[in-house]
Amino acid sequence: MKLKRLERVAGLFVWSLMVGLWSVESAMSATMEIRAVFRPDSSKPMDNKFINQTPVTGHCQLQPEFCNDRGLFSLLMPIDFVSVAPIEAKHPDSRKGAMFRVPGHWQVLRVRNVDTQEYAELEVRIASIGGRYILPDTAENLVGEGEPTTVQGWHTRLWGDWTWRPPAPCQATGGMYTAPSSRTFFWITPTANQCAANANYRISNLAYDRMQIGYELRTPNPLGMSSGLYAGDWTYTVGSGMDFDMGDIMQPSSSTLTLNFVLDVQHTLKVEVPPGGNRVELVPQGGWQSWLTQGRKPTRLFRDQTFNLSASSRFKMQLECQYTQDGQHCSLREPVSGHAVPLNVSVSLPHGLSDASGKPVSRLPLRIDGSGTELFQPGIYVDRKPGTLHFEIPAAEVGEMIRPGVTRQYSGNVTVIWDSDV
Repeated sequence: MKLKRLERVAGLFVWSLMVGLWSVESAMSATMEIRAVFRPDSSKPMDNKFINQTPVTGHCQLQPEFCNDRGLFSLLMPIDFVSVAPIEAKHPDSRKGAMFRVPGHWQVLRVRNVDTQEYAELEVRIASIGGRYILPDTAENLVGEGEPTTVQGWHTRLWGDWTWRPPAPCQATGGMYTAPSSRTFFWITPTANQCAANANYRISNLAYDRMQIGYELRTPNPLGMSSGLYAGDWTYTVGSGMDFDMGDIMQPSSSTLTLNFVLDVQHTLKVEVPPGGNRVELVPQGGWQSWLTQGRKPTRLFRDQTFNLSASSRFKMQLECQYTQDGQHCSLREPVSGHAVPLNVSVSLPHGLSDASGKPVSRLPLRIDGSGTELFQPGIYVDRKPGTLHFEIPAAEVGEMIRPGVTRQYSGNVTVIWDSDV
């Protein structure tokens, strides 16, 4: 008795797509792309997270330990700021000086699969702001007084604590650089409240360049997503009273900042059958010896065929059959008499995989239309773990198949399908 067991995966089995997103930029818009990828790692089956692949620029490139400890990423912004009026000494209105307010709360946005249009939710927040301020003259000349003997000292005289510590509630990060007429800064902004610095001396004009943001990401669970590329974007407004608010004096070179997000999901779905495993012989419990030597007719014909499964994605299973009597189950046929018997096929999947209701999968029947096996979901990345296909003739049919003095051979082809296109 022979069965042919085939494996097929519909859709894409293991894929890698890299698609760029382009946007048309006007003189008053700026865009940046943030890209992350998920590839299952057999050495870390419990670590199922997206990896940010966006090139780091700015503070986190220079101070990686600081950012790594906080889950922070920095990007240089394609936006500069210039003053449209002087900053007066000891100005009473914080909006008339160096003021910073960023969208520090979490934003939820949808990213969609570019092929299937299914979506997942991504969260992002701006956690820091930085750049370089540029003075119209050296800090020493602007102050015009003695005492300080260092460049840092003149900047301290001009701005007060801004040189060493940002105004509350912003927090310092260290690693800043000072020149006679400029200084870098990068501040943690834990809230959406504004941070404002008061100038001790009049500054006729001021500019910010090499502006940068620090951002945090909360990515969706990739195990619940289909393979493919997901894209989405979020647009912030920039300017006085906007999402990025630098006060009334500083004018941005762009009125919007759009973040384009690209999530690349590269799942694994692989089935390995041991050599000879595609040729299945159904036998009684303990073999044919009792029937051959004692004439004791078996009541059960079956075979359990193991396989190794690697899966990080959702999938479904179903059958294709050479013979079927009811359109749902496979059958085996004896070619001489034309007699056919039903064949029950079921599956047990390894730990870490569950059915649509979240239950472990043990001897779950497989059918031609796939009913009952429409969704299997990994809770972790399953890497080459053993599963079992169960083949069995119903006990009520065995007696008709086996008759003394009559030689019969039943056979049929059965195709078991693991389908990643869910």
